[in-house]
Amino acid sequence: MTLNRSERGTAGLLLGVGAFQMALVAGAPWGRAAFGGARHGRLPTHLRRVSAVACVGYTGAAALVLSEVGSPRTRAAGFTGLTALMCMGTLANGASRSPVERAIWTPVAGLTAALSWRARQDKIQDIVWL
Repeated sequence: MTLNRSERGTAGLLLGVGAFQMALVAGAPWGRAAFGGARHGRLPTHLRRVSAVACVGYTGAAALVLSEVGSPRTRAAGFTGLTALMCMGTLANGASRSPVERAIWTPVAGLTAALSWRARQDKIQDIVWL
């Protein structure tokens, strides 16, 4: 089994968001683009810890997508859950007071949700043909 474009795109976007979170943990001055944009520059320690957890979540999800572990049914269920989470992220980022967050992360989350849903559909096709 090989990864299709939807799976590769989903993993790539998840890795990109994970890298952004890791940069926040490392002290990148991008507070305006995270957590509602209320912080200028470097995030305080407690938000950097939250970013560390988010980094693990995003990169872990990408690793699962890239690993091709599980049956088509299991992978379809995983993509369904990921789609739901990314849809919530799209809504949350779209409602943010930060124009930077709305401009960057709303479309990224939305595209990740769309690609994840497409990957889910591909897995369902695999189930039908098994």
